[in-house]
Amino acid sequence: MMKRFQYLLIPAIVLLGALTLANSPATRPADSAKPSAWRNLEKGLDLGIFQAPKKSALGDSLIRILRADTDYFGLRLLNATSKDQAKRRTMKDWVNKNGLVAAINASMYQEDMMSSVSYMKTRQHTNSTWVSKDKTILAFDPTDKSLPTVRIIDRDCEDFDKLRKLYGTLIQSIRMVSCQGENMWGPQTKMWSTAAIGLDHQGRVLFIHVRSPYTTHDLIDMLLELPVGLKQAMYVEGGADAQLYINTGKERHEFIGSYSSGSREHDENTFSHPVPNVLGLVRLGK
Repeated sequence: MMKRFQYLLIPAIVLLGALTLANSPATRPADSAKPSAWRNLEKGLDLGIFQAPKKSALGDSLIRILRADTDYFGLRLLNATSKDQAKRRTMKDWVNKNGLVAAINASMYQEDMMSSVSYMKTRQHTNSTWVSKDKTILAFDPTDKSLPTVRIIDRDCEDFDKLRKLYGTLIQSIRMVSCQGENMWGPQTKMWSTAAIGLDHQGRVLFIHVRSPYTTHDLIDMLLELPVGLKQAMYVEGGADAQLYINTGKERHEFIGSYSSGSREHDENTFSHPVPNVLGLVRLGK
């Protein structure tokens, strides 16, 4: 929730704590679950809860990742600026209103509380026309079935001007892991909760949520160290605004952020904030 010049200095408010809602015996509370490898939620969808290699100063030091196989799940960008949505919502409300399986922040947003800080569009609606200097663009909804279903375009390695014409939905944000698998953030002192979107080496989509505060540089190093096969990743939100919500019908999990250097230096947030732009996960019906 920052103007462009502000977020270049302080990468957004930070991310995500964990609240788990349970309404059936089949529901497993995420916070009480022990760190583990992947646990299957349904065909093509897994939830991983990993102990961070480095202990955080606050919180549980857990890294939570929702992994979706694109053979079974598709992506959908939803904007409060579009006529069919018309308002900001909590992640839980975005998911439940639109019949999603899960959703995460699509990007940081400007002081108008609606517009993404960088380029963002679908075939039907453009939220932001501003192509910033940021190096990564999540692209999906290809115009040709021969193209990858989902990709993260790295402008240092690929021709964005060419590729942008081949995908219906484009979301630009800050690069975390390059096309060469490198950590693209320098060492820093400021830390926050973090929400990020990634792809693994099999092309599966990763919704990444870490409530415990870390510097982004250290978090990237840890993500690359974990056994998750991370190929590329981009930062999408931080602090109390960042959220990940999952509702498979059998299980519901809500993760929200709290800590941000200089603004919210505690791990006490329990409030889900309305946000304007989210990336949703939908079943493909296979």
